[in-house]
Amino acid sequence: MLFARHIALAVAAVMVSACASLSEAQGPKLNPSNPADALTLMRKVHCSTVDNEPAIFWWEGETFSRRQGEKDIHLFDVEGYNIRACAAITNEAGLKGYQLVSREILLYKDKDTGEVLKTWANPWTGEDVEVLHVANDPVNWKVYETGRDGQPVNWGGEVSGPFWWLRSTIPLWYPNPLAGDYQKEIGGTYHATELFNFFGNAGELLDPKTKTASATVAWTRVADWLPWMMMNGREGVMYIHTSGRKVASYDEISDTMKAEIAAHYPEYASPPPEGDPRANMTSWTYFKGIRDGSIKKPDR
Repeated sequence: MLFARHIALAVAAVMVSACASLSEAQGPKLNPSNPADALTLMRKVHCSTVDNEPAIFWWEGETFSRRQGEKDIHLFDVEGYNIRACAAITNEAGLKGYQLVSREILLYKDKDTGEVLKTWANPWTGEDVEVLHVANDPVNWKVYETGRDGQPVNWGGEVSGPFWWLRSTIPLWYPNPLAGDYQKEIGGTYHATELFNFFGNAGELLDPKTKTASATVAWTRVADWLPWMMMNGREGVMYIHTSGRKVASYDEISDTMKAEIAAHYPEYASPPPEGDPRANMTSWTYFKGIRDGSIKKPDR
């Protein structure tokens, strides 16, 4: 799961929509139709207008199965964390933008006790399987005043009274790094859908004097079984339903997440460095790296 990247996609997916009518208020406002202002709005939601100032998204929810001919099963709970920072950039064509650099964690937790899982009892196979939590480092991306389609970026959210929101559906279909060279011929292509809703205070977002915008997020993912579940090609999908927010500081994340970071992921207490050039990590490439030994597995 690339939460930071999908936040970016969720915003970008609606950038070309028509702007909603904004209510009149005293003082100047950022103009969503202006590419420079649109970048500022996006940056305020994602992180901060101050270069290299850390921002954190935190979320939690539940995971269920969906299979033909049987009731959905509550498999486990999840808790997520993404720490990021933004910095201004200019590309070779002279277009201004910003780069977001981030790291993210998704923990799988016992649905009854809330404890971070070490193993999970597969209800279909009867096997106790080892759980591999998500630790994606990095998850980075760039955005400019002009998009890949050659059109100026444009804020496409909606404003109603004191609130703003964005909603987006993002279908995912790409080669699975765990599958072979003949996915088009015999199957195995990764297939998922991300469903996002973001909400916040319109006055705060549109105020040119504020450096960041508070945001709540609802995230749902419909996807193939996770590789560590050892489903061996069984029919069905899983769906994850979560909600969360951008927290004001590291102190506001859960004690569970703090303990996990201290014990297993100490580098995740801060974002990657500005200009981080590394290729992005996904939950599937992370799993592959653990299995082939190129990434060290956390000792649990």
